[in-house]
Amino acid sequence: MSTLSLAVRDSSTMLRRNLLHARRYPSLTLNLLLTPIMLLLLFVYVFGDTMSAGIGGGGADRSQYVAYLVPGLLLMTIGSTTIGTAVSVSNDMTEGIIARFRTMAIHRGSVLVGHVVGSVLQSVISVVLVGAVGVAIGFRSTDATALEWLAAFGLLVLFATALTWIAVGMGLVSPNAEAASNNAMPLIFLPLISSTFVPVDAMPGWFQPIAEYQPFTPAIETLRGLLLGSEIGHNGWLALAWCLGLAVLGYRWSTAKFDQDPK
Repeated sequence: MSTLSLAVRDSSTMLRRNLLHARRYPSLTLNLLLTPIMLLLLFVYVFGDTMSAGIGGGGADRSQYVAYLVPGLLLMTIGSTTIGTAVSVSNDMTEGIIARFRTMAIHRGSVLVGHVVGSVLQSVISVVLVGAVGVAIGFRSTDATALEWLAAFGLLVLFATALTWIAVGMGLVSPNAEAASNNAMPLIFLPLISSTFVPVDAMPGWFQPIAEYQPFTPAIETLRGLLLGSEIGHNGWLALAWCLGLAVLGYRWSTAKFDQDPK
């Protein structure tokens, strides 16, 4: 069997393993999924009218804020889901299964590939669920073309891939599952200080660079532009650069750490 065939076969096996774990122990994924859903419902039904008036500069219209909020929450959902990846990788490293895999005739990188592909699939499913909640409470994207929908889906998958590789690295360097969860908290914290809830221009001047120069804000603005027809500007290139940069960084970090012999 060729090296490529071996890698594909073993990666598929590891993917099935991780999907079975997610199906048998869904509590972690569901708990992380509840965070963006609860924030969506809270900000729409508690703050929606006030936020719409502030952003639009006119009368309160909750539907405007729903349209503004949902793209940001979709990307926040990806950040939340990947925390489960960090915990899962840390569990594998500390419970001895990786040591067992190292003694078996399997492709070395298939373990990480299985985690990454499984996490990206879970992220896509989570995004669909949060998007369905958004549609149920009034989100609409009637002006987006088929090409824009395809580009939006591609952005979500690419963003999920990038954050997943970072989460894998966090799981590999964490001594236990609790530490992995804590180390991955920036993946939830960063969307809170981005343009998810309010425009960057509405923030205090000293805070705007913090919100602007991070991966979530350009990705959110690009997704808004694709789904709602708003101006994308340079955010599209910035989002692509962030995704590719984080993916390469996370991949090199994760593989370097995984290839180290255990002490």
